[in-house]
Amino acid sequence: MILAAMHTTRRRLSCVLLATGLLMLPGLVGAETVIKPIPTQFIAALGDPGATSGTGAESWGLWPEDPGPRGVRLSGYEALKAEGGVAPAQWKFDGSDWWLEEHGLIMEQPEFPIPPGRYVVTGGREVTAVLTVHPKGDDGVQHWELDNGATLYDVTHLRCRSARYTPATSANSCSPAKAQMTAFPVAPGGPMPPVEGCNKQDYEVLIVIGMAVDD
Repeated sequence: MILAAMHTTRRRLSCVLLATGLLMLPGLVGAETVIKPIPTQFIAALGDPGATSGTGAESWGLWPEDPGPRGVRLSGYEALKAEGGVAPAQWKFDGSDWWLEEHGLIMEQPEFPIPPGRYVVTGGREVTAVLTVHPKGDDGVQHWELDNGATLYDVTHLRCRSARYTPATSANSCSPAKAQMTAFPVAPGGPMPPVEGCNKQDYEVLIVIGMAVDD
């Protein structure tokens, strides 16, 4: 979630170029599978960084748009409250379940659960892979897997950090007003800072640059 407009433009451009290049990458998917580039999306994922497959995708979320540029600075929290929790980008702040990114921006929540599908994901480093998110089973568990031996770490965008904050005690115990701006920015791959009165759950961020579909 790069804040500066120049950085955002560069990142989106690089994702578009990478998505276009995927069409020429041999071995990424089978011969009968087509990669369809899409506007860049982001997955909030949980799991063992070294795993190539697993369960728990029912707790993963999807940002259809980059939440960084749509976020609100911590210093703007009082103004956000004054607007009834409605951000300039028209998403609604939830004081019982809110998110921060690596620069100290309050973000909109991702959409839960992530829809089943075959996502082309990358961490913006060396590895691009197809992430298959299976439909929920009868037990409510959702399986996921990455192809070509890629691990969750391989497709994690280390510069993008995100965490979910919920009240640790009373409903009013957890507030962005208690977050320390001196804790930001967060180092690539580092944990998000704790906030007094809050439970914190760090999520890995995967960049989605396409969808894999059968021809």
